[in-house]
Amino acid sequence: MKTILQRLQGAQTKAETLIEALPWIREFTGKRVVIKYGGNAMINDELKRAFAKDIIFMRSVGLHPIVVHGGGPQINTMLNRVGINSEFRGGLRVTDKETMNVVRMVLTGQVQRELVALLNLDGPYAMGISGEDAGLLTARRRKATIEGKKVDIGHVGDILNVNTDSLNQMLSAGMIPVVSTVAVDCDAPEEVLNVNADTAAGAIAVAAGAHKLIMLTDVEGLYLDWPDKSSLVSEIHPEDLGAILTTLDAGMKPKMEAALYAVNNGVPKAHVIDGRMAHSMLLEIFTNAGIGTQVTRTADRQPHRSDSDKVSGTEKGETK
Repeated sequence: MKTILQRLQGAQTKAETLIEALPWIREFTGKRVVIKYGGNAMINDELKRAFAKDIIFMRSVGLHPIVVHGGGPQINTMLNRVGINSEFRGGLRVTDKETMNVVRMVLTGQVQRELVALLNLDGPYAMGISGEDAGLLTARRRKATIEGKKVDIGHVGDILNVNTDSLNQMLSAGMIPVVSTVAVDCDAPEEVLNVNADTAAGAIAVAAGAHKLIMLTDVEGLYLDWPDKSSLVSEIHPEDLGAILTTLDAGMKPKMEAALYAVNNGVPKAHVIDGRMAHSMLLEIFTNAGIGTQVTRTADRQPHRSDSDKVSGTEKGETK
């Protein structure tokens, strides 16, 4: 049994945490935050519940969260179950009509429904919306590049336009939008396209005037020289990030491209954080410590790196 002193010490620690969070709550109240939900956070039951609690907390202290999700693992599982072979070309899933039907079903009928249900356990806060609903997302078909040649990969698109009218209405009503990333084909409006969820989150953050873009992943942040753990950076500026984009692996590249796009188009900060850690979003937003990697034009915190005076091979402060 805990003594009275132990209980008081625990309560004091909680009070100090609340006090530390107060300036950040004041700063972000009324601001929009776009969160890309992915990685282990969307397949581990404990992390799913922690994620939902974090989103509800944000809403409760006055932020306006917008959740954007993909569903690669769930799509793979369903394709295997129905006997459809999944082929990748140039790092992109070949998506014929039959595969697209499965993608659409899983994203809007399974992943989104599950997340909306979790968010609504504490009250009627969340509402699901597909990128094709009310013309939220419009895309144009893209092709994969293999050995310098463009190859057709079917119903896969790049975001062309974000119509935020429906998001604005939901946020004004106090709702939490949960967006699944399928989009209307601009050249064939009766068709839908699968779009990368990281890319969609970046585009939505810009169009919605978000104060932050947060992307959950399965690593601690951006490593400049993976697997060297000392190369993890806490903060990077757009010019430095742009210089190393082509060197990043297939998993990290679209996240950092989305972060760069967001910051270059008006979003003050974009964060890539470890979704394997419960409540990582709250630690990033509401504490002085900060975790993961943030992309920003202003210097806020020191990098994790031991050689923190260097970023991407150049001295900090140098003009490239």
